[in-house]
Amino acid sequence: MVTTEVKPPRSGLATFLLVVCAMAFVTAALVRLLGIDGTRYMIATTSLTPYITVAGLLVGLFALSRRRWAVGLTMTLVGVVLVANVAPRAFPDARPNGVGQQVRLMSSNLLTGIADAEFIVRQVRARDIDILALQELTPEMVRDLERAGLDRVLPNRVFLDEPGGSGSGIASRFPLSQRNLTPPGTLQQAGALVDLPGKDIEVVSVHPLPPVVTAGPEAWQRELAGLPSPDSTGAIRVLAGDFNATLDHVGMTRLLNKGYVDAADQVGKGLIHTWPSDSGFWPPPVTIDHVLVDSKVLVDTVDVFDVPGSDHRAVVTQFVVPGL
Repeated sequence: MVTTEVKPPRSGLATFLLVVCAMAFVTAALVRLLGIDGTRYMIATTSLTPYITVAGLLVGLFALSRRRWAVGLTMTLVGVVLVANVAPRAFPDARPNGVGQQVRLMSSNLLTGIADAEFIVRQVRARDIDILALQELTPEMVRDLERAGLDRVLPNRVFLDEPGGSGSGIASRFPLSQRNLTPPGTLQQAGALVDLPGKDIEVVSVHPLPPVVTAGPEAWQRELAGLPSPDSTGAIRVLAGDFNATLDHVGMTRLLNKGYVDAADQVGKGLIHTWPSDSGFWPPPVTIDHVLVDSKVLVDTVDVFDVPGSDHRAVVTQFVVPGL
């Protein structure tokens, strides 16, 4: 007796939808892998690369299970390439034990000065913070921080406070000297030389204009490109703040290629989101607050936590500055 296998009929609609998904996924992947900033919509899409990677892999595996081989193999292979770029952020890098001056730095976006100043100062005390980098620092917030006692724990400051969201500042338990480390930009990015007991460091409170403003991403691109490179002959540099960029954006990749290391990435916490602090489904949480350290600096720990009143989570990094 001869039997023949009856194949289930293929749904033309299902195949069409899978092809559309594959085209969208491959386009988003190429934008990321080729380092294309493009429009503000492309930049926003690139910030979602970890989510897109997971979604593309799942759809690709589903397509393979439905025997849509071309679509399934394409999406799965591209997904694997993206995984190779994204997944290492969840695993700590091998590193030697650091010898030198230990520093604890905290960075916090204050949401136009309405964050809880008393909470911030309590965290500075509880976490034994040495350097505090602030974004969206207003004159009112400066007064709130003073009332909360910030000057008693971090008495040295370089504050460029302004109304609204354009101010920034740096406070420290170590002596500070103001430095102009970035070109003039839309938002203030305070810079300072920190006089440590060993080798000094230069710190920038980073805050480029968001790329999704209606005027377009040109200012964001220019201001990211204007951040200082590591200084091989002078003070070690640390860039800390709200970059309005994830590690998937080409501006961040260029900074890392110049000799910086993302602190959270180095200790396996590079996928922990920092904005918005309310981790709902929309907008999708992304990692746009960073501490970038010179590659000679060894990072010990990174912690991320909510700040009442702010839409950004604060980042605390402990690192070791090598001696002279």
